[in-house]
Amino acid sequence: MPKISDAKILIISTHGFEKSELEVPRDQLRAKGATVHVATLDGKPVKGWEGPDWKGEAEADLKIADANTFDYDALVIPGGQINPDLLRVEADVIKRVKDFHNEGKVIAAVCHAPWVLAEAGIVKGREMTSYGSIKTDIVNAGAKWQDAEVVADAGIVTSRRPDDLDAFVAKIVEEIEEGRHERKAA
Repeated sequence: MPKISDAKILIISTHGFEKSELEVPRDQLRAKGATVHVATLDGKPVKGWEGPDWKGEAEADLKIADANTFDYDALVIPGGQINPDLLRVEADVIKRVKDFHNEGKVIAAVCHAPWVLAEAGIVKGREMTSYGSIKTDIVNAGAKWQDAEVVADAGIVTSRRPDDLDAFVAKIVEEIEEGRHERKAA
């Protein structure tokens, strides 16, 4: 079985990510020994959001378009309202999500980030959660929504909000260590 200390994880983001929803998974997964890369639309740092204001930046390791799905064991998409709304209209983002899905790799989305999974067409029939304000969007995309701190369905991990991040990261680790997940192609 794979170990988290041997895993390579890709976080994709653009401006307007919820600061804690990028930093906590990035930092906790790195602390567990995983290699974690942050990819952005242009390969440059992106600005985060915290509370009512812009707050801090996340350094980028590469452009999303240059990320090779086969180099990674998992994909993590931070939320915030702005970040996933901007990402879900980007062809390179949707392609990466579908590729991770079709390869049975772990995909983790928190807060508003399940919007990106819905746009990629991979939520139908899945047990999922999200930030409460997008529940209807996720249900309309075909998911079986539940109000829980973390939900995993065949390696797709979702959480609601920053308070759930410890459970979110723990479930990502568990799903990576389970290995490849069987799924139908998106």
